[in-house]
Amino acid sequence: MMDAQTWRVGCRCLLLLALVGSTRSEGLQSCEEVRKLFQWRLVGPVKGLQDSPRAGPDLQVCIAKKPACCTRKMEESYQIAALQDMQQVLQTSSSTLKFLISRNAAAFQETLETLIRQAENYTSILFCNTYRNMALEAAASVQEFFTDVGLYLFGADVNPEEFVNRFFDSLFPLVYNHLINPGDSSLEYSECIRMARRDISPFGNIPKRVLGQMGRSLLPSRTFLQALNLGIEVINTTDHLHFSKECSRALLRMQYCSHCQGLTLSKPCMGYCLNVVRGCLAHMAELNPHWRMYIRSLEELSDAMHGTYDIEHVLLNFHLLVNDAVMQAHLDGQKLLEQVNKICGRPIRTPTQSPRCSFDGSKEKHGMKIFIRNGEETLANRRKEFINSLRLYRTFYGGLADELCANELAAGDGLPCWNGEDIVKSYTQRVVGNGIKAQYGNPEVKVKGTDPVINQIIDKLKHVIQLLQGRSPKPSKWELGMGSGGDMAEPVSGDCDDEDGCRGSGSGEVKRTLKITDWMPDEMNLSDVKQIHQTDGSSTLDTTGAGCTATTETMALALMGAVMLLPGLW
Repeated sequence: MMDAQTWRVGCRCLLLLALVGSTRSEGLQSCEEVRKLFQWRLVGPVKGLQDSPRAGPDLQVCIAKKPACCTRKMEESYQIAALQDMQQVLQTSSSTLKFLISRNAAAFQETLETLIRQAENYTSILFCNTYRNMALEAAASVQEFFTDVGLYLFGADVNPEEFVNRFFDSLFPLVYNHLINPGDSSLEYSECIRMARRDISPFGNIPKRVLGQMGRSLLPSRTFLQALNLGIEVINTTDHLHFSKECSRALLRMQYCSHCQGLTLSKPCMGYCLNVVRGCLAHMAELNPHWRMYIRSLEELSDAMHGTYDIEHVLLNFHLLVNDAVMQAHLDGQKLLEQVNKICGRPIRTPTQSPRCSFDGSKEKHGMKIFIRNGEETLANRRKEFINSLRLYRTFYGGLADELCANELAAGDGLPCWNGEDIVKSYTQRVVGNGIKAQYGNPEVKVKGTDPVINQIIDKLKHVIQLLQGRSPKPSKWELGMGSGGDMAEPVSGDCDDEDGCRGSGSGEVKRTLKITDWMPDEMNLSDVKQIHQTDGSSTLDTTGAGCTATTETMALALMGAVMLLPGLW
């Protein structure tokens, strides 16, 4: 039997012989090969097709002086096939890019959803372990807050300033009724306390810090996701581009008119292919500078999303600020008691009967599950990997015509090729460049006017580029616009400061060292806890008895609520 290498060599020889033999079509005697290929390619019946070439058929595009195997009906079918072929190679060429963006957009959304659930669980565990009496009453507010975070991130028209303030408004009555002036009060009195929160500021500047951190981290992440979805839209649009009549006729002539002369094995010359495809994709090539800027702007925003601009850092440390807020109010309890009495009057108290939250080690009883974070799989690392891959496609639209001809459509170097009229050794016409302006004098395709669909996509790219650049933090100042869906302007200097709670390594993770005692008892005795300020700026909480040392991250995976409290208490 003949081996594989001999078989391949034989096939190549036959192909070359067929091509060389087909350089002259005057001797074409039969249309059998044309009929077979037509039936196979177009899945159409051979009934009514010519058995032999005929002179002077009524063709519109594939006009030749020689007898032809095509009929007018076949030419119309070839026209449809040429357009379908072009759509197919466009979709094939963009499939890897489209998959890259769509896969990562889905992965980023899934990761953000996980982070939101994780941050919600951390906050719930804080209440469950440390503030048990108010835990169940706080559950609804915690859930509502993180639901709003998710809605905003994924494009809903909600206002971060409103849901941050709403959370702290709802938190104050709980803190007042359980820590400052314990006892049950009427709904009317609790509502008065809630309404008084913004006037008396029981939580100090912490709500403002939360609002600043949420604003600086949520909006860039929201914009990043919106930009990825627009990238998918751009590719979907260009994959299904509508071609002009001039382009359709040129594609037919390039790909199928050779069949009418029985030259079924021929492929277009490289220069010929470039003229046709560059003409057909001239409007698409105008996307190139905007696509390059789109990728560059995504990269700049991704690079800037660290520290307090990193949503992972902000969400996973939110519970620490909530704890700081509660303890701030507890420390100022006497002053707040007097202010509330002045605004709302003295309440009629009954002993509080609030149900307590039981903390189960499995975290499953109340739907609380601790997620183990892999340091190598942070959101920032995923963004970096994605941007590195996306950067390879910066010139995708500028070089698309060349890629299609080189990889899919044109004949190889040195082989006989089709020039639109016959098989030749090389294409002799002038080859034009990419883009609309370069098409002046294109011998194969007349390009006129502009494409409204492409213009619309360019406008969308310009808009999202402005959003991306506007959401990239600058070294000195970054301004947010958050209107309905949040309208707030907040100039912020630098990336991070002590007030934001991100001192330490600069990696975006809070490095607070804490000494942890044995499993925390049902009721934490605040008097047993004291804070030791260290010279390096970190803080250590020392409870009675010997303990172990852990970072905030490992604490969250163990006894988070027991010791994640009280940074800055004394």
